[in-house]
Amino acid sequence: MSSTTLVADVRSELAAVIPERRCDRLAEISALFHTAGVVHLLGRGELSFHLDLAESSVARRAFTTLRSLRIASEIRTYRRNAFDHAARTQLLVAGSPHTIEVLTEAGVLSSEQRPLERPPGRVVARPCCRSAYLRGAFLGAGSLSGPRSPHLEVRTPLHAGAAFVRSVGSAAGVRMRVVDRDSHSAAYAKSWDAIEAYLAVAGATDTVLMLEERALVAGLRADANRLANADHANLVRQSSAARAQLDAARALRERGALDALAPSLRAAAELRLRHPSLSLRELAARADPPVTKAAMAGRLARLVALARDDVEGPEATG
Repeated sequence: MSSTTLVADVRSELAAVIPERRCDRLAEISALFHTAGVVHLLGRGELSFHLDLAESSVARRAFTTLRSLRIASEIRTYRRNAFDHAARTQLLVAGSPHTIEVLTEAGVLSSEQRPLERPPGRVVARPCCRSAYLRGAFLGAGSLSGPRSPHLEVRTPLHAGAAFVRSVGSAAGVRMRVVDRDSHSAAYAKSWDAIEAYLAVAGATDTVLMLEERALVAGLRADANRLANADHANLVRQSSAARAQLDAARALRERGALDALAPSLRAAAELRLRHPSLSLRELAARADPPVTKAAMAGRLARLVALARDDVEGPEATG
C-alpha cells in the first residue's frame, strides 16, 4: 500500500466518525481551523473564514459538522498551482454573529475576535474532546507514510499550534515531537507504537488493526526468511564437509592407506564412501557399535587431516 493510499484511507475512516457531543464537535472544528483554516479581515470589523482541505470527504464532513453547529458554509473546488495540480476543496464561511460566537467558543477566535495561535485548554478538557481534536487535526493537515519509514505528521501554520497538538497527544498517551520548518511547524511521531496510538485515539481503529496485521505478517515473513537462510547455510556447510570427507576417504583408498588406519577411522571412511550424502548423525547411528555425532565428526576430521597432510602409516589412531 502506498503512502498516498494509506493517508486517504485514514482520512476516509476518520471522516466517518460522527461526534455526538457538542464539545466534541467544537474540538474537532477547532482543530480543523487551527490546521487548515484562514481568517480574512474584510474591514469595518467584519470577518470571513475558509478551510482548505485535501479531500472532498473531509470537506463534506466539515460541512456537516458546521451545519450541526448552525454555521452555514459553501463548498468549492480548485486546482493547486503546483507541479501536480492536485485538486483541493475549500469551505467558505461567512462571519455572521452566530459564527463568530461558535468559533470563539471553539477557541478559534479570542473574545476580542482575534485569531488565536492555539485554543484554550478548556476546548480539550475531556478525553472525548482530546480524541476529537486529534481527529480534526489529522483531517485538516495530517499525513502518514510507511511501513518501511513510518512517519505521522500534523502541520500547523505556527509553532504554538503544533505544540498544542503535541500536548493534546501527550495527554491522550501519544508521544509526539515538534519541528519548525520555513513555511510551517509540525507535530510528528516516527514509531509505529506512537502512530498506532494516535490513530486509535482519533478513531481510526480499522487502520490500526490493518497496520498491526501487516506488521505481524512482515515479522513472520522475516522470521521464515531468516530460518530458511540459516537452514540453507547449514546445508551448504554440511555438503561442503561431506564432500571433503568423501574426497579424503577416496584419496586414502587410492593410496592403499585405509588398511593401515585404526579400525575406528577405517570404519568411518568406509561409512562415508558407502553413504556420501548422509549427515554426521546418520553416519554415527550406522556405526558398529553406534557412536555419538561428535565422535563421528572427530574421526572424519582426522581422515581429512590425514589426506591433506599426505600422512600414511599405522600411527593414525582413533
